[in-house]
Amino acid sequence: MKTSDFEKLMPELFGSWLQEFENEGEYSFTHKLEKKINVIAYATNLTPETVEKAHRSGADLLITHHDAWDFVYGMKDVCVDRLRKYHISHYFTHYPLDFVEFGTSTALFERIHIDEITTVSTFKDNQEFPGIGVFHTPLSFIELKERLERVMDEPIKAWENHDRSIKKVGILTGAGNQTSLIKYAKNHNCDAYITGEQSLYSVQYAKFAGIHFYVGSHTFTEIFGVENLVVRIQEFFPDVKAVKIQEDHMESC
Repeated sequence: MKTSDFEKLMPELFGSWLQEFENEGEYSFTHKLEKKINVIAYATNLTPETVEKAHRSGADLLITHHDAWDFVYGMKDVCVDRLRKYHISHYFTHYPLDFVEFGTSTALFERIHIDEITTVSTFKDNQEFPGIGVFHTPLSFIELKERLERVMDEPIKAWENHDRSIKKVGILTGAGNQTSLIKYAKNHNCDAYITGEQSLYSVQYAKFAGIHFYVGSHTFTEIFGVENLVVRIQEFFPDVKAVKIQEDHMESC
């Protein structure tokens, strides 16, 4: 696979989601070299550490969910300097990967072995909406917590807010801590809501609304969406090797 082949494949995989967020800084190359890509490294975040690990893995292309955002002051410049030094291209896809059918919330549903995804996460009218899924055999509060911890390999925070078993679940990975998102899950009769960040108000509202609230890390609720993307790239280019970059569990410390 060449860089140009990868670039042509992205519209095929993401369809209208690239048009939805065109010119909004939600996907792009941050450093682009036209070269043969033998090894893809992937991670949730673009950081100096993930670039270094990509270099050590022999990567020609690093794919991440997040850019090194401008509000993490100065980090993007360091990342781009290192990408240039190591001759590694970098591509990130943020909102398109959140809302494409195989994206971040769907991927977490898959990893916790949900039986049926009734609604995928989406974006419309300038608003995010969680995905919703159903367990055919309901889980207890503790069973779902333990399943999430096994999948993400990290401790998660969880608030038990009712005494029912869990059948219907809402997920919006990453920073899905707005009370409006929890309300959406509650209005759709979800027994639990899962995301990657919390606030005082999300904890308060989940308790008030009577819905179990599970919070993993932003990084590790979203890595499986990046993995799903890389798997799809390999379906088109099976000779390309994929390397998962292990990031620190700094949000759980």
